Amino acid sequence: MGPHPAVAQVRLAVRRALRGLEPGDLVLAACSGGADSLALAAALAFEAPALGLRGGGVTVDHGLQPGSGRQADAVLGQLGRLGLDPVQAIRVSVAGPGQGSAPYPGPEAAARTARYAALDQAADRAGAAAIMLGHTRDDQAETVLLGLARGSGARSLAGMAPRSGRYLRPLLQLSRAQAAAACAAEGLDPWQDPQNADQAFARVRVRTRILPLMEELLGPGIAESLARTAEQLRADADALDSLAAQEALRLSAGGWLPAEPLAGLPDAIRTRVLRAAALAAGCPAGALSARHVSELDALVTSWRGQRWVDLPGEIRCQRRCGRLLFTAGA
Repeated sequence: MGPHPAVAQVRLAVRRALRGLEPGDLVLAACSGGADSLALAAALAFEAPALGLRGGGVTVDHGLQPGSGRQADAVLGQLGRLGLDPVQAIRVSVAGPGQGSAPYPGPEAAARTARYAALDQAADRAGAAAIMLGHTRDDQAETVLLGLARGSGARSLAGMAPRSGRYLRPLLQLSRAQAAAACAAEGLDPWQDPQNADQAFARVRVRTRILPLMEELLGPGIAESLARTAEQLRADADALDSLAAQEALRLSAGGWLPAEPLAGLPDAIRTRVLRAAALAAGCPAGALSARHVSELDALVTSWRGQRWVDLPGEIRCQRRCGRLLFTAGA
């Protein structure tokens, strides 16, 4: 007999994500000890050797809960027993309100920023070609709803990509329930993170209250529909980003943009060019909001002698002689 259907599904998803890597490459599974990432780590341990790859693991200790160090040690033990090597735990410090020059993004975003920095550090130290993340279809649905609530635009509604640089998300087509079933079938004991039940977090409220209510009122399959919408929007957003990059290359020169040619671009392209210019000038991506981009757009399309627009990261944009100039030290 073959493996349990859920185990087979997770392994197949991981196998497909590993295509294109070179023999001998090291792939790290980012594992919190929860069902999603533990099922992912087990699948990587099984699939990597068959493809001539090396599978390792990393866990991040955010230090936000009592006993977090013991939990990180427990995850390391699980990763080692699965046969992953090397394995490592990284302790991070999550920024709080008032730390740093950028506006505080909230505890979830601050923890995410610290986590990704730690994962990059782990990959660099180990010489890993890729890092696998255990995000599922349910996580994708939650991300889309959060983006919709924040009015974050098409790129946010496009959700998480299956591949972002060296980050791979093989489980985006699978449900959280499938990952849990895979763990049960393999005799793995996932950790139940108490923060996943903390209603103080917006994502938890979406997961435990909003999505179930939508299922009740609108019928089953909401998560699948939201994930499918994200996939479609991602293709559109990628195309628009590509067109905007071409226009930015054509128009930009010496740190400024010509206002009149910008005004002639479609809104979706122009705002992307402006956002890219602000980021290139030094604005922190997490702090640059739709409101900031709208104010930049007003310098182009609703020019009435406005003095300037102050942006995060002490960047200022002014319109002078028909040009938009981005300067640091505002």
